[in-house]
Amino acid sequence: QVQLVESGGGLAQAGGSLRLSCAASGRTFTSGRTFSSYAMGWFRQAPGKEREFVAAISSSGGTSVYTGSVQGRFTVSRDNAKNTVYLKMNSLKPEDTAVYYCASGAVFSRLAVRYDYWGQGTQVTVSS
Repeated sequence: QVQLVESGGGLAQAGGSLRLSCAASGRTFTSGRTFSSYAMGWFRQAPGKEREFVAAISSSGGTSVYTGSVQGRFTVSRDNAKNTVYLKMNSLKPEDTAVYYCASGAVFSRLAVRYDYWGQGTQVTVSS
């Protein structure tokens, strides 16, 4: 069983910053070696909207991809020694308000269906 736990959400003003963390644990992720074989993704879901892709990072951390609306403002990174992936969010906008989810999967992808394990989500609210 794999558990993903997000943290770092909260309230920010427009133009501000937040850093989300997603810590992986569970039998599959002991020793850290298996975590480093999984791609990690960040998704978000705003009220009344479908879940959407935000960013993803390859297993090694060498490749990342972003949705256009966050390109240049958000940065995804990972620390495989700590079994943790991060999402640094700068220049926040009210439209970034959503519940943010991290996910792990064997395939580096923008598609939610490619991810096998999901966290419970963390709320990010950006005020204007």
